[in-house]
Amino acid sequence: MFSAQKPLSGKEFRDVLANAADQEDANATARSLRKIEDSDLNEALERLSREHEEAKRSYRLVCAAGAWQFVTRPEFAPWLKVLVGVKARPPRLSQQALETLAIIAYRQPITRAEVEQIRGVNVDGTMQTIMERASIEVVGRAEVVGRPPTYGTTPLFLEYFGLRSLEDLPAADGLRRTTIEKPPAPMTADPGLATSPPEQLTLETQSAGTPQEQSP
Repeated sequence: MFSAQKPLSGKEFRDVLANAADQEDANATARSLRKIEDSDLNEALERLSREHEEAKRSYRLVCAAGAWQFVTRPEFAPWLKVLVGVKARPPRLSQQALETLAIIAYRQPITRAEVEQIRGVNVDGTMQTIMERASIEVVGRAEVVGRPPTYGTTPLFLEYFGLRSLEDLPAADGLRRTTIEKPPAPMTADPGLATSPPEQLTLETQSAGTPQEQSP
């Protein structure tokens, strides 16, 4: 992990171990880890993380967005800034953006209109901002009239907030229970077919109306 250039997921760990076992100079230990079980790998990572926490080193092992990496502790920031400099970071999200992002995180997949129902204000600009920051993305289409896009959070969202998964989000029962009024679903001519064209709907309405006059 020290030599890796990015966080490593469980699958990437297993790939590294499997490829290492195939090297010509692989020793018995490397070969024994070719088919490591997920439970054993996770246990080893968790144990290594605890050991670093207990040792109170200047860095620690964390899992964010399902991937593991070493990160420095915040209290050592003054010295690190001098040693490696400070990279330009995007400005912090506004309160409005954080509120919108929280709604999407807890209620995903969700449409823009549904977000506006909960917030009570227009969120076009706010959603554009958090999309540009790669915190949310389009994840599908809603089964309602117009088929608007639905949004969800990205792995970068989890990494930014230091979460392993969405299950680690703090409790927000009130937000989860907020009622959203759903628009009607599109009408279909037959199950599995696309929405009926206007002409067909017009003919169906006419045939269901006043009976045609019969010739004498």
